Amino acid sequence: MMKLRLARQGAKKRPVYRVVATDSRSPRDGRFVDQFGFYDPTRDPAEIRFDAERLDHWLSKGARPTDTVKRLIAKWRKAQPPVA
Repeated sequence: MMKLRLARQGAKKRPVYRVVATDSRSPRDGRFVDQFGFYDPTRDPAEIRFDAERLDHWLSKGARPTDTVKRLIAKWRKAQPPVA
């Protein structure tokens, strides 16, 4: 099963995360199929970016986001300007 999860990057005590699509059996920072997002919790406010097209692609394919990624997606969508 495919999962949408965070992969940790950055230095000690300064985490930065990539949002990746990976097989659920892969380790957290292991091999991934696609990288389509970014999350930096150290900034104020936290920086969240997604490639909307790739995100929708993986969700349509049945990939399941982790609880944390679900919250990030909801926060990101709420912050997006409305389409006219």
